[in-house]
Amino acid sequence: MRRSVYNEDHEAFRHTIREFIAKEVTPYFPEWEEAGHAPRDFYYKLGELGVFGMEVPEEYGGAGETSIKYEAVIMEETARAAVTFGASGVHTGLCLGYLMRYATEEQKHRWLPPFMSGEHMYAVAMTEPGTGSDLAGMKTRAELSKDGTHWVLNGAKTFITGGVQADRVLVVCRTSPAPQDNRRLGLSILVVDAHAEGFAVGRKLEKIGMKASDTAELSFTDVKVPAGDLLGEEGRAFSYLSENLVKERLVIGIGAAATAAAAINFAIDYTKQRQVFGKPVASFQNTKFVLAECAAELEALQAFVDTAMELYDTGELTPADAAKLKLFGTETTGRIIDKCLQLHGGYGYMLEYPIARLYADTRVSRIYGGTNEVQKTVIAKNLGL
Repeated sequence: MRRSVYNEDHEAFRHTIREFIAKEVTPYFPEWEEAGHAPRDFYYKLGELGVFGMEVPEEYGGAGETSIKYEAVIMEETARAAVTFGASGVHTGLCLGYLMRYATEEQKHRWLPPFMSGEHMYAVAMTEPGTGSDLAGMKTRAELSKDGTHWVLNGAKTFITGGVQADRVLVVCRTSPAPQDNRRLGLSILVVDAHAEGFAVGRKLEKIGMKASDTAELSFTDVKVPAGDLLGEEGRAFSYLSENLVKERLVIGIGAAATAAAAINFAIDYTKQRQVFGKPVASFQNTKFVLAECAAELEALQAFVDTAMELYDTGELTPADAAKLKLFGTETTGRIIDKCLQLHGGYGYMLEYPIARLYADTRVSRIYGGTNEVQKTVIAKNLGL
């Protein structure tokens, strides 16, 4: 089905990204997976390419693009090549939204230039060892000094994407006790210098997938954070997190469709080449029927994604819309990739084949950004249930 969401500028950008991946990512990606992260200088290359500044207004030195479609092109091209840009997705896909929405003018002029160049990589720290989707239950705390010049931060976070290499981390913490009738109040966001005394990176966590993207445990022991590094208003972090979840879940949905499309293409290429009983695997009716089912499911998902992107660009995508896309997209992609891996036979289980990497990488999409069970709760609430 013909897509109409992209224009000539998007396709020119796609060409640039595709060439960049072929030159700067694909030849080295196995090394990144073995190391557990992309090399630090790779992020400078993304900065030079302008990737980190696409959605930053021109007054701060960015390209001033307001559409999410350029970000979608990157996701489609990395999925097509079965690679990632390390932890850069969190840097731009999550952290930038918080900076643009809630930072003061002084903070933007201070933080955005090194953000765009790749000199300062950002991560966001929400999840704690004892709290996953229950953000209101977090224990990490910060107290304002008596003279009001700085916050003193104590606590721990886990599952922090990009946490090993981050230069600044958006740490969600409790800055005042929560009223008994509303546990969501009293949370704030501090933009913490990862090189500050008392900030420590713990274990680099070993995952079944997303191996080129570092994920870490972080701890804070009496970390002093300047009062001027409070992001937004004190006590309003929960509402900020809720507002930004719309984009986060849209991005997950976009990635799901891109990954499903890549899986189908890998399966088509493999089954055309692989011979069984003297015939290409693609010539068997079962292969044709399975790929036909996958293609039909992908068309439905892609139409959903494209509509959601258009709504997001006009400010009309609702939290319930994003939850539906995240739920439908990740569940659909899980089924598609599983079927495509099956068509590879035993080779589908071998990491030298890209379908195996997609299979392992995609499983977490039903967990992060709010588990799919959480999405069902959001959708049900929207239904008045």
